Amino acid sequence: MLSRFLRLPLSIRVLSISLTIIILFGCFITLVEPETFPTLFEGIWWAIITTSTVGYGDYAPMTVLGRITGMLLILTGVGFLSTYLVTLATAAVAKQNAYLEGKTTYRGQNHLIIVGWNERSKLIIHSIIKDRENIPITLIDESLATNPVPETIHFVKGNSNLDSVLLKANIMTASKVILTADQNKEELQADMHTILTLLAIKGLNANVPCIVEILTAEQIQNAKRAGADEIIETNSLTSFVMHNSLNSQDTMIAFLELLNQLKDKKLQFIPVKNIEEELVDYLTLNNFLLAEGKLLLGVKRGGTSYLNPKSSFEFEEKDELIIIT
Repeated sequence: MLSRFLRLPLSIRVLSISLTIIILFGCFITLVEPETFPTLFEGIWWAIITTSTVGYGDYAPMTVLGRITGMLLILTGVGFLSTYLVTLATAAVAKQNAYLEGKTTYRGQNHLIIVGWNERSKLIIHSIIKDRENIPITLIDESLATNPVPETIHFVKGNSNLDSVLLKANIMTASKVILTADQNKEELQADMHTILTLLAIKGLNANVPCIVEILTAEQIQNAKRAGADEIIETNSLTSFVMHNSLNSQDTMIAFLELLNQLKDKKLQFIPVKNIEEELVDYLTLNNFLLAEGKLLLGVKRGGTSYLNPKSSFEFEEKDELIIIT
């Protein structure tokens, strides 16, 4: 019995001892001074007030034995009750510190998991907050000491390719995962770490969509084999813009302006079979969509995208239209 009691949490043990002392002294004072404390309720009431404050004037011991009882109650009960309150406060602070330090498990569902804290993930989080999208976010990172955005996201500290860390982020119920490249590693090492994390994620939850940032072209196929649903080639995008800037100094400005314009728009992939208009060719469909206020950018066929194809381009049943709405 004693061993089971000692295994209880400290706060439960201290509270149990405090309540026992209060009840015992409440019973004893009713026996010592039955005229002052006619019922057990008054005795327990006096014991609670005495241990928690400085006493209450309506009930006070009148005899020497009663006052000695009160003195013993103050010396014992007040100490245990104060210890209980301090234990509660310590537990609350420890829980808050554990949350800030990324040691607590995320209990929600249908959340977005972002792996890696860097300027890219920072902008993603701030964009979601700015657009007031009701998307729960969990951040996994090994380098951070505390949660960078504690009022908005849940932070899990640790190596992202460990099952224990992924389970702490509740990977089993996540709606989507974004893996960013580790800025503290060389490009090849960063890609290898990203692919290893992707394998760990797919091993635990094969159905969760994963958007993966890859820095080197040589690792793109490995990322696809590991199960990446979408691959973002950061260096290829940057190189493309810088190369075009050689011919025109305004290329970067135009590119950023285009991205800013797309913030208020939606890029969609719509199956051709969902379009009611009779499909003759690309030009006919383009005019039909323009009349509805939609811009047709191109066609996705399997793993290949055809941007602004010829007007005589003929559609196939499984094609998807790339549209800005």
